[in-house]
Amino acid sequence: MNAWNHTSKPDFILMGLTDSREIQLVLSVLFLLIYLVTVLGNISMILIIRLDVQLHTPMYFFLTHLSFLDLSYSTTITPKTLQSLLTSTKDIFFLGCFTQMYFFVLLAATECFLLSSMAYDRYVAICNPLHYSVVMSNRFCCALLTGSYVFGAVDSTVNMLCMSTLDFCNSNVIHDLFCDTSPVIALSCSNTHDIEFIIFISAGSTLLLSLITTFSSYVSILSTVVKINSTSGKQKAFSTCASHILAVTIFYGTIIFTHLKSNKSVSLGKDQVASVFYTIVLPMLNPLIYSLRNKEVKCAVGRVIQKRERNLDK
Repeated sequence: MNAWNHTSKPDFILMGLTDSREIQLVLSVLFLLIYLVTVLGNISMILIIRLDVQLHTPMYFFLTHLSFLDLSYSTTITPKTLQSLLTSTKDIFFLGCFTQMYFFVLLAATECFLLSSMAYDRYVAICNPLHYSVVMSNRFCCALLTGSYVFGAVDSTVNMLCMSTLDFCNSNVIHDLFCDTSPVIALSCSNTHDIEFIIFISAGSTLLLSLITTFSSYVSILSTVVKINSTSGKQKAFSTCASHILAVTIFYGTIIFTHLKSNKSVSLGKDQVASVFYTIVLPMLNPLIYSLRNKEVKCAVGRVIQKRERNLDK
């Protein structure tokens, strides 16, 4: 690549997964189908929770916003990826790249804290059921939700302020599907040691705080459940947490695998596959996990359909 002026803000080129036109077409169809399922699944989850009064509880309040985050998360990445796969346009403007990066970090960090809020909700429901309605009041739930967005915004802003100080003067080719922090830093000709450290501390603090909250909640839940004498009681307690545990395991497992390592040690094959999973596939999984494994959601779907049919008959 031709050298860039240190003061200029260049466009980037998103290389994606492959140069093969045939594979690109196959991937574009696959990603489009996944995106449609993601949009349909998350919007359906939001509408079902809004329309069914019996789901107007703190857990489903958080689940509504989890679906909103997943929908936004996917929309931040997938349309641009589809454009790159379907057309020869692989470039992305500097401002567009950093905007995509900002919202990606914002939504991912917010989801971390939202998942930990949902874990705390399950802790109160199982460990302090008699005080559940008092502790998990509308005001407190809104405070947890607002805090999740605020902490997410702080993490994203710190990330963006650090990234904005970088100079780019060599290659502008990003070996990834989107403008993620690690591959963009790898292109910089600046000394990135301090920037990498600050971003690592910021992202690590977000992940660690949310993980501690989630882990502590489930340790308390487990200690309470093992004291329950009846097998049916234990099964009921575990069933209320099963969907959330699965969602948390997939989300945190992917984030830890992908980001808690040096930005310079980018393994193209593994990192690109991981990028596909947590940016395109993962947002599709949560509504499927919560709908297929949750009897309350299944019953709510039936009630909404029956109500709709009665309205049509009238």
